[in-house]
Amino acid sequence: MFAALSNPRQSLTQVLNFALVLSTAFMLWKGLSVATDSPSPIVVVLSGSMEPAFQRGDLLFLWNRGQNTQIGEIVVYNVKGKDIPIVHRVVRKYGGGDKPLKLLTKGDNNMADDTELYAKGQDYLNRSEDIIGSVVGYIPFVGYVTILLSEHPWMKTVLLGLMGIMVVLQRE
Repeated sequence: MFAALSNPRQSLTQVLNFALVLSTAFMLWKGLSVATDSPSPIVVVLSGSMEPAFQRGDLLFLWNRGQNTQIGEIVVYNVKGKDIPIVHRVVRKYGGGDKPLKLLTKGDNNMADDTELYAKGQDYLNRSEDIIGSVVGYIPFVGYVTILLSEHPWMKTVLLGLMGIMVVLQRE
């Protein structure tokens, strides 16, 4: 079980392999960010505010190239002072051309528009500052794992423990 500890070369190889996996995932994420011009090119739907279009746990793919957002388009935006992005539909737009594009959004399953969700004193979203990207595709329910791990932190510990056991059993 502890044979790898007595062999430093094997231990170093495993550490380097793990670092390679992490750096590859990071580079893929950054590459997607550059290609889509979005700081977060993939997001998970966390609430039911966009039902029936999107369900909780759907994995969304974003694109942020081009500033010509249309009414009816589904966008993901950040609110100043809050960490969680919001996925809602554009219901009204102002400006454009020489003026900055301003957007008003609303969840399909909500009764009112999002002005209550915006930062204090903000009546609309600025397309170039607040929008992370527009939804261009999705995979249903794949992101539910992320929701489970964030709502139940103990599951992370169990998952890491199982992965550790698998590594030990694989060596034997």
